[in-house]
Amino acid sequence: MTLRTTHEKPVYVRIRETIADAILAGRYGDGDPLPSVRALAAEQGANPLTVAKAYQGFQDDGLVVVKRGVGMFVADGARARLKTSERDGFIRNEWPEIRARMKRLGIDPVELLDSERA
Repeated sequence: MTLRTTHEKPVYVRIRETIADAILAGRYGDGDPLPSVRALAAEQGANPLTVAKAYQGFQDDGLVVVKRGVGMFVADGARARLKTSERDGFIRNEWPEIRARMKRLGIDPVELLDSERA
């Protein structure tokens, strides 16, 4: 896992996005253990408190469960809930801007789909 290159967001948000991307990509499945706070902090070059804040957000959302003395694990159904949330956010926040830019540039969506098949 590596942090996204955009630096407008706080570090804990970028770490959270990195973990979410790993869950969505299937690198961590339901019930899988996540790296410890210290291990992920060392890997990302971040403060352990910052990583703990990212994990806490997942706990608050019910996407991560803590087994005391054992570690943190991806909650059952986390990938499906993340996928729904990410999809809804994309459609609501990102797609309108993309669609408007395509219109300004005269890009036909069918043209894009055809270029994918080539």
